Amino acid sequence: MENIEEIKKRVEKLREELEYHSYKYYVLDQPEISDYDYDRMMNELIKLEEEYPELKSPTSPTQRVGGAPLKEFNQVVHSVPMLSLQDVFSFEELKNWVNKIKEVYSEAEFVVELKIDGLSVSLLYENGELIRGATRGDGNIGEDVTNNIKTIKSIPLKIKDKNLLEVRGEVYMPKAAFIKLNEKKEELSEQTFANPRNAAAGSLRQLDPKITAKRKLDIFVFNIQRYDGEIKTHREGLDYLETLGFKVSPKRILCKDTDEIINAIELLGDMRGELTFDIDGIVIKVNDLKMREELGQTAKTPRWAVAYKFPAERKVTKLKDIVLQVGRTGAITPTAVLEPVRIAGSVVSRATLHNEDYIKDKDIMIGDTVIIQKAGEIIPEVVEVVKEKR
Repeated sequence: MENIEEIKKRVEKLREELEYHSYKYYVLDQPEISDYDYDRMMNELIKLEEEYPELKSPTSPTQRVGGAPLKEFNQVVHSVPMLSLQDVFSFEELKNWVNKIKEVYSEAEFVVELKIDGLSVSLLYENGELIRGATRGDGNIGEDVTNNIKTIKSIPLKIKDKNLLEVRGEVYMPKAAFIKLNEKKEELSEQTFANPRNAAAGSLRQLDPKITAKRKLDIFVFNIQRYDGEIKTHREGLDYLETLGFKVSPKRILCKDTDEIINAIELLGDMRGELTFDIDGIVIKVNDLKMREELGQTAKTPRWAVAYKFPAERKVTKLKDIVLQVGRTGAITPTAVLEPVRIAGSVVSRATLHNEDYIKDKDIMIGDTVIIQKAGEIIPEVVEVVKEKR
Protein backbone atom coordinates (compact mmCIF):
# COMPACT_ATOMS: atom_id res chain seq x y z
CA MET A 1 0.00 0.00 0.00
CA GLU A 2 2.09 2.87 -1.27
CA ASN A 3 -0.32 5.61 -2.26
CA ILE A 4 -3.08 7.23 -0.25
CA GLU A 5 -5.83 5.95 -2.58
CA GLU A 6 -4.89 2.33 -1.90
CA ILE A 7 -4.76 3.02 1.84
CA LYS A 8 -8.16 4.71 1.67
CA LYS A 9 -9.63 1.66 -0.12
CA ARG A 10 -8.14 -0.67 2.51
CA VAL A 11 -9.58 1.47 5.35
CA GLU A 12 -13.04 1.45 3.72
CA LYS A 13 -12.88 -2.33 3.18
CA LEU A 14 -11.88 -2.93 6.81
CA ARG A 15 -14.72 -0.72 8.04
CA GLU A 16 -17.25 -2.54 5.85
CA GLU A 17 -16.05 -5.96 7.01
CA LEU A 18 -16.00 -4.96 10.68
CA GLU A 19 -19.51 -3.47 10.43
CA TYR A 20 -20.77 -6.61 8.68
CA HIS A 21 -19.27 -8.99 11.25
CA SER A 22 -20.42 -6.80 14.13
CA TYR A 23 -23.98 -6.99 12.73
CA LYS A 24 -23.78 -10.78 12.32
CA TYR A 25 -22.52 -11.21 15.88
CA TYR A 26 -24.40 -8.58 17.91
CA VAL A 27 -27.69 -8.31 16.00
CA LEU A 28 -28.24 -11.73 14.40
CA ASP A 29 -26.19 -13.81 16.89
CA GLN A 30 -24.68 -15.65 13.89
CA PRO A 31 -20.90 -15.06 14.05
CA GLU A 32 -18.96 -15.99 10.90
CA ILE A 33 -15.41 -15.31 12.10
CA SER A 34 -13.46 -15.84 15.33
CA ASP A 35 -12.88 -13.09 17.90
CA TYR A 36 -9.19 -13.33 17.00
CA ASP A 37 -9.83 -12.50 13.32
CA TYR A 38 -12.19 -9.66 14.26
CA ASP A 39 -9.62 -8.17 16.67
CA ARG A 40 -6.87 -8.50 14.05
CA MET A 41 -8.91 -6.46 11.53
CA MET A 42 -9.81 -3.90 14.19
CA ASN A 43 -6.15 -3.45 15.19
CA GLU A 44 -5.13 -2.99 11.55
CA LEU A 45 -7.81 -0.29 11.14
CA ILE A 46 -6.76 1.47 14.37
CA LYS A 47 -3.13 1.59 13.18
CA LEU A 48 -4.07 2.93 9.73
CA GLU A 49 -6.28 5.65 11.24
CA GLU A 50 -3.45 6.64 13.59
CA GLU A 51 -0.95 6.81 10.72
CA TYR A 52 -3.38 8.68 8.45
CA PRO A 53 -5.57 10.86 10.74
CA GLU A 54 -7.15 12.51 7.69
CA LEU A 55 -8.97 9.20 7.06
CA LYS A 56 -10.62 9.12 10.50
CA SER A 57 -14.43 9.16 10.56
CA PRO A 58 -16.95 9.57 13.44
CA THR A 59 -18.81 6.49 12.14
CA SER A 60 -15.75 4.22 12.01
CA PRO A 61 -15.99 1.06 14.17
CA THR A 62 -12.88 2.34 15.99
CA GLN A 63 -14.90 5.29 17.33
CA ARG A 64 -17.31 3.18 19.40
CA VAL A 65 -15.25 3.90 22.52
CA GLY A 66 -13.63 7.30 22.49
CA GLY A 67 -13.64 10.75 23.92
CA ALA A 68 -12.72 12.06 27.35
CA PRO A 69 -15.14 11.67 30.28
CA LEU A 70 -17.79 14.40 30.46
CA LYS A 71 -18.38 16.70 33.43
CA GLU A 72 -22.14 16.55 32.80
CA PHE A 73 -24.61 15.59 30.06
CA ASN A 74 -26.09 18.23 27.77
CA GLN A 75 -29.87 18.42 27.68
CA VAL A 76 -31.85 17.43 24.58
CA VAL A 77 -35.35 18.73 23.83
CA HIS A 78 -37.31 15.95 22.10
CA SER A 79 -38.99 17.28 18.94
CA VAL A 80 -41.62 14.55 19.43
CA PRO A 81 -42.25 13.87 23.16
CA MET A 82 -41.27 10.41 24.43
CA LEU A 83 -44.56 9.49 26.09
CA SER A 84 -45.18 6.67 28.56
CA LEU A 85 -47.85 4.04 27.87
CA GLN A 86 -51.22 3.57 29.53
CA ASP A 87 -51.20 0.32 31.54
CA VAL A 88 -53.98 -2.29 31.46
CA PHE A 89 -54.04 -5.02 34.11
CA SER A 90 -56.78 -7.33 32.85
CA PHE A 91 -58.12 -8.71 29.59
CA GLU A 92 -61.38 -6.86 30.34
CA GLU A 93 -59.54 -3.50 30.38
CA LEU A 94 -57.73 -4.51 27.21
CA LYS A 95 -61.02 -5.43 25.50
CA ASN A 96 -62.50 -2.01 26.39
CA TRP A 97 -59.49 -0.27 24.84
CA VAL A 98 -59.67 -2.37 21.64
CA ASN A 99 -63.44 -1.73 21.37
CA LYS A 100 -62.88 2.04 21.57
CA ILE A 101 -60.40 1.82 18.68
CA LYS A 102 -62.74 -0.44 16.68
CA GLU A 103 -65.65 2.00 17.11
CA VAL A 104 -63.65 4.53 15.10
CA TYR A 105 -61.68 2.14 12.85
CA SER A 106 -63.48 -1.19 12.41
CA GLU A 107 -60.65 -2.44 10.15
CA ALA A 108 -57.87 -1.57 12.64
CA GLU A 109 -55.11 -4.15 13.15
CA PHE A 110 -52.73 -4.35 16.09
CA VAL A 111 -49.11 -5.37 16.62
CA VAL A 112 -48.31 -7.21 19.86
CA GLU A 113 -44.70 -7.00 21.14
CA LEU A 114 -42.61 -7.68 24.24
CA LYS A 115 -42.15 -4.67 26.53
CA ILE A 116 -38.42 -4.73 27.19
CA ASP A 117 -37.49 -3.70 30.73
CA GLY A 118 -34.77 -1.10 30.28
CA LEU A 119 -34.19 2.56 29.50
CA SER A 120 -35.93 4.27 26.56
CA VAL A 121 -33.71 6.19 24.15
CA SER A 122 -33.98 8.18 20.93
CA LEU A 123 -31.49 7.67 18.06
CA LEU A 124 -31.22 10.36 15.38
CA TYR A 125 -29.69 9.75 11.93
CA GLU A 126 -28.87 12.39 9.30
CA ASN A 127 -27.42 11.56 5.88
CA GLY A 128 -27.09 7.95 6.97
CA GLU A 129 -25.01 8.69 10.09
CA LEU A 130 -25.86 8.45 13.79
CA ILE A 131 -25.60 12.04 15.03
CA ARG A 132 -27.28 11.81 18.44
CA GLY A 133 -28.45 9.42 21.10
CA ALA A 134 -30.59 10.73 23.95
CA THR A 135 -32.36 9.35 27.02
CA ARG A 136 -36.11 9.75 27.51
CA GLY A 137 -35.70 11.95 30.61
CA ASP A 138 -39.08 13.39 31.58
CA GLY A 139 -40.46 12.74 28.09
CA ASN A 140 -39.82 16.28 26.85
CA ILE A 141 -36.21 16.84 27.88
CA GLY A 142 -33.60 14.07 27.97
CA GLU A 143 -29.81 13.82 28.14
CA ASP A 144 -27.35 13.60 25.26
CA VAL A 145 -25.61 10.24 25.72
CA THR A 146 -24.28 9.90 22.15
CA ASN A 147 -20.78 8.73 23.15
CA ASN A 148 -22.25 6.04 25.40
CA ILE A 149 -24.81 4.96 22.79
CA LYS A 150 -21.95 4.41 20.32
CA THR A 151 -20.44 1.78 22.63
CA ILE A 152 -23.49 -0.48 22.12
CA LYS A 153 -22.38 -2.67 19.25
CA SER A 154 -25.88 -3.63 18.08
CA ILE A 155 -26.57 0.05 17.23
CA PRO A 156 -25.49 0.91 13.65
CA LEU A 157 -23.30 4.01 13.35
CA LYS A 158 -24.06 4.18 9.60
CA ILE A 159 -27.16 3.18 7.61
CA LYS A 160 -27.86 3.14 3.87
CA ASP A 161 -30.92 5.42 4.07
CA LYS A 162 -29.92 9.11 3.80
CA ASN A 163 -33.34 10.42 4.89
CA LEU A 164 -33.73 12.05 8.30
CA LEU A 165 -34.63 9.19 10.65
CA GLU A 166 -35.39 9.15 14.36
CA VAL A 167 -36.02 5.80 16.03
CA ARG A 168 -36.92 4.91 19.59
CA GLY A 169 -35.62 1.87 21.40
CA GLU A 170 -35.03 0.26 24.77
CA VAL A 171 -31.47 -0.13 26.04
CA TYR A 172 -31.25 -3.13 28.35
CA MET A 173 -28.74 -5.36 30.08
CA PRO A 174 -29.02 -9.09 29.31
CA LYS A 175 -29.52 -11.28 32.39
CA ALA A 176 -26.13 -13.01 32.01
CA ALA A 177 -24.28 -9.66 31.79
CA PHE A 178 -26.19 -8.41 34.85
CA ILE A 179 -25.19 -11.43 36.95
CA LYS A 180 -21.51 -11.06 35.93
CA LEU A 181 -21.52 -7.32 36.67
CA ASN A 182 -22.97 -7.84 40.15
CA GLU A 183 -20.50 -10.66 40.88
CA LYS A 184 -17.66 -8.30 39.99
CA LYS A 185 -19.12 -5.54 42.16
CA GLU A 186 -19.40 -7.96 45.10
CA GLU A 187 -15.73 -8.92 44.67
CA LEU A 188 -14.81 -5.22 44.85
CA SER A 189 -17.15 -4.66 47.85
CA GLU A 190 -19.17 -2.20 45.75
CA GLN A 191 -22.94 -1.75 45.92
CA THR A 192 -24.70 -4.12 43.53
CA PHE A 193 -27.58 -3.23 41.20
CA ALA A 194 -31.09 -4.30 42.26
CA ASN A 195 -32.11 -5.50 38.78
CA PRO A 196 -31.03 -5.39 35.12
CA ARG A 197 -33.13 -2.25 34.45
CA ASN A 198 -31.28 -0.27 37.14
CA ALA A 199 -27.98 -1.64 35.83
CA ALA A 200 -28.82 -0.53 32.27
CA ALA A 201 -29.84 2.96 33.38
CA GLY A 202 -26.77 3.36 35.60
CA SER A 203 -24.46 2.12 32.86
CA LEU A 204 -25.87 4.29 30.07
CA ARG A 205 -25.65 7.43 32.24
CA GLN A 206 -21.94 7.06 33.01
CA LEU A 207 -19.98 10.22 32.28
CA ASP A 208 -17.08 8.07 31.05
CA PRO A 209 -18.02 6.08 27.90
CA LYS A 210 -15.21 3.61 28.59
CA ILE A 211 -17.14 2.41 31.67
CA THR A 212 -20.34 2.07 29.61
CA ALA A 213 -18.43 0.05 27.00
CA LYS A 214 -17.53 -2.59 29.60
CA ARG A 215 -21.14 -3.08 30.70
CA LYS A 216 -22.39 -5.25 27.76
CA LEU A 217 -25.52 -3.20 27.05
CA ASP A 218 -27.85 -4.07 24.18
CA ILE A 219 -30.91 -2.54 22.49
CA PHE A 220 -34.17 -3.40 20.80
CA VAL A 221 -35.57 -0.66 18.54
CA PHE A 222 -39.38 -0.51 18.75
CA ASN A 223 -40.60 2.53 16.81
CA ILE A 224 -39.92 4.97 13.97
CA GLN A 225 -40.59 8.42 15.39
CA ARG A 226 -39.64 10.69 12.48
CA TYR A 227 -38.88 9.71 8.92
CA ASP A 228 -38.75 11.63 5.65
CA GLY A 229 -39.34 8.46 3.62
CA GLU A 230 -42.60 6.57 3.02
CA ILE A 231 -43.78 4.05 5.64
CA LYS A 232 -47.49 3.22 6.08
CA THR A 233 -47.62 0.75 8.97
CA HIS A 234 -45.72 0.05 12.18
CA ARG A 235 -44.92 -3.50 11.10
CA GLU A 236 -43.61 -2.33 7.74
CA GLY A 237 -41.45 0.20 9.60
CA LEU A 238 -39.90 -2.43 11.87
CA ASP A 239 -39.27 -4.75 8.91
CA TYR A 240 -37.55 -1.87 7.10
CA LEU A 241 -35.41 -1.00 10.14
CA GLU A 242 -34.30 -4.63 10.20
CA THR A 243 -33.03 -4.33 6.61
CA LEU A 244 -31.04 -1.23 7.65
CA GLY A 245 -29.23 -3.27 10.32
CA PHE A 246 -31.19 -2.36 13.44
CA LYS A 247 -31.97 -4.91 16.15
CA VAL A 248 -35.75 -4.55 16.40
CA SER A 249 -38.46 -5.89 18.72
CA PRO A 250 -37.77 -9.64 18.68
CA LYS A 251 -41.37 -10.89 18.69
CA ARG A 252 -44.11 -9.01 16.84
CA ILE A 253 -47.48 -10.57 16.15
CA LEU A 254 -50.13 -8.97 13.90
CA CYS A 255 -53.66 -9.32 15.34
CA LYS A 256 -57.13 -8.37 14.08
CA ASP A 257 -59.20 -8.47 17.28
CA THR A 258 -59.18 -8.93 21.07
CA ASP A 259 -59.20 -12.75 20.91
CA GLU A 260 -56.10 -12.80 18.70
CA ILE A 261 -54.40 -10.23 20.96
CA ILE A 262 -55.11 -12.31 24.08
CA ASN A 263 -53.76 -15.45 22.35
CA ALA A 264 -50.59 -13.52 21.43
CA ILE A 265 -50.18 -12.23 25.01
CA GLU A 266 -50.54 -15.76 26.41
CA LEU A 267 -48.06 -17.11 23.86
CA LEU A 268 -45.47 -14.44 24.72
CA GLY A 269 -46.20 -14.80 28.44
CA ASP A 270 -45.33 -18.51 28.29
CA MET A 271 -41.91 -17.59 26.88
CA ARG A 272 -40.95 -15.25 29.74
CA GLY A 273 -38.78 -17.77 31.59
CA GLU A 274 -36.77 -18.60 28.44
CA LEU A 275 -35.89 -15.00 27.54
CA THR A 276 -32.31 -13.81 28.02
CA PHE A 277 -33.57 -10.37 29.08
CA ASP A 278 -36.27 -9.01 31.40
CA ILE A 279 -39.64 -7.75 30.19
CA ASP A 280 -42.23 -5.79 32.15
CA GLY A 281 -45.31 -6.55 30.10
CA ILE A 282 -46.61 -6.72 26.54
CA VAL A 283 -47.22 -3.70 24.28
CA ILE A 284 -50.23 -3.56 21.94
CA LYS A 285 -50.06 -0.91 19.18
CA VAL A 286 -52.34 0.16 16.34
CA ASN A 287 -50.52 -0.91 13.16
CA ASP A 288 -51.69 1.79 10.71
CA LEU A 289 -49.64 5.00 11.11
CA LYS A 290 -52.36 7.28 9.68
CA MET A 291 -54.85 5.92 12.23
CA ARG A 292 -52.28 6.58 14.96
CA GLU A 293 -51.91 10.18 13.88
CA GLU A 294 -55.68 10.69 13.92
CA LEU A 295 -56.09 8.98 17.32
CA GLY A 296 -53.47 11.33 18.76
CA GLN A 297 -52.46 11.41 22.40
CA THR A 298 -53.33 12.70 25.86
CA ALA A 299 -50.85 14.86 27.81
CA LYS A 300 -49.02 11.73 28.98
CA THR A 301 -49.89 8.74 26.79
CA PRO A 302 -50.65 7.90 23.14
CA ARG A 303 -54.22 6.74 22.46
CA TRP A 304 -52.99 4.20 19.94
CA ALA A 305 -51.03 1.92 22.32
CA VAL A 306 -51.31 0.27 25.74
CA ALA A 307 -49.07 -1.90 27.91
CA TYR A 308 -50.58 -5.10 29.30
CA LYS A 309 -49.08 -5.92 32.71
CA PHE A 310 -48.90 -9.55 33.79
CA PRO A 311 -50.30 -10.44 37.22
CA ALA A 312 -47.57 -10.20 39.87
CA GLU A 313 -45.16 -13.13 39.77
CA ARG A 314 -45.24 -15.25 42.95
CA LYS A 315 -42.52 -17.41 44.49
CA VAL A 316 -42.29 -19.74 47.51
CA THR A 317 -39.46 -19.27 50.02
CA LYS A 318 -38.60 -19.59 53.71
CA LEU A 319 -39.13 -16.83 56.31
CA LYS A 320 -35.91 -16.82 58.37
CA ASP A 321 -36.55 -13.81 60.61
CA ILE A 322 -38.66 -10.70 61.18
CA VAL A 323 -36.87 -7.40 61.81
CA LEU A 324 -38.20 -3.91 62.44
CA GLN A 325 -37.19 -1.30 59.88
CA VAL A 326 -37.36 2.42 60.66
CA GLY A 327 -38.29 4.56 57.66
CA ARG A 328 -37.21 8.15 56.95
CA THR A 329 -40.37 9.46 58.61
CA GLY A 330 -39.77 7.36 61.73
CA ALA A 331 -42.49 4.85 60.85
CA ILE A 332 -41.64 1.30 61.90
CA THR A 333 -42.33 -1.46 59.37
CA PRO A 334 -41.90 -5.17 60.10
CA THR A 335 -39.71 -6.72 57.41
CA ALA A 336 -39.36 -10.39 56.49
CA VAL A 337 -35.83 -11.77 56.15
CA LEU A 338 -36.08 -14.51 53.51
CA GLU A 339 -34.04 -17.23 51.89
CA PRO A 340 -33.00 -15.40 48.68
CA VAL A 341 -35.25 -16.07 45.68
CA ARG A 342 -35.31 -14.55 42.17
CA ILE A 343 -38.61 -12.89 41.34
CA ALA A 344 -39.65 -10.50 38.56
CA GLY A 345 -36.09 -9.86 37.47
CA SER A 346 -34.20 -9.47 40.77
CA VAL A 347 -33.06 -11.52 43.77
CA VAL A 348 -35.20 -10.84 46.83
CA SER A 349 -34.03 -11.54 50.40
CA ARG A 350 -36.37 -9.10 52.21
CA ALA A 351 -40.06 -8.31 51.88
CA THR A 352 -42.50 -6.01 53.64
CA LEU A 353 -44.95 -7.34 56.22
CA HIS A 354 -46.74 -3.96 56.26
CA ASN A 355 -47.70 -3.78 59.98
CA GLU A 356 -48.38 -5.82 63.13
CA ASP A 357 -52.05 -6.37 62.27
CA TYR A 358 -51.09 -7.76 58.86
CA ILE A 359 -48.80 -10.34 60.55
CA LYS A 360 -51.58 -11.36 62.96
CA ASP A 361 -54.27 -11.58 60.25
CA LYS A 362 -52.07 -13.74 58.02
CA ASP A 363 -50.77 -15.75 61.00
CA ILE A 364 -47.16 -15.28 59.85
CA MET A 365 -44.44 -16.91 61.98
CA ILE A 366 -40.65 -17.18 61.76
CA GLY A 367 -39.71 -20.47 60.07
CA ASP A 368 -42.84 -20.50 57.89
CA THR A 369 -42.79 -21.34 54.20
CA VAL A 370 -44.31 -18.24 52.60
CA ILE A 371 -45.47 -16.99 49.21
CA ILE A 372 -44.05 -13.63 48.14
CA GLN A 373 -44.86 -11.40 45.20
CA LYS A 374 -43.75 -8.05 43.85
CA ALA A 375 -46.54 -5.51 44.27
CA GLY A 376 -46.68 -3.53 41.04
CA GLU A 377 -43.52 -5.47 40.03
CA ILE A 378 -41.50 -3.25 42.44
CA ILE A 379 -41.99 -3.86 46.18
CA PRO A 380 -41.69 -7.46 47.43
CA GLU A 381 -44.36 -8.48 49.95
CA VAL A 382 -45.32 -11.63 51.84
CA VAL A 383 -48.85 -12.50 50.72
CA GLU A 384 -49.53 -15.93 52.19
CA VAL A 385 -48.30 -18.69 54.50
CA VAL A 386 -48.09 -22.26 53.19
CA LYS A 387 -49.56 -23.73 56.39
CA GLU A 388 -49.36 -27.37 55.32
CA LYS A 389 -45.54 -26.99 55.37
CA ARG A 390 -45.50 -25.73 58.97
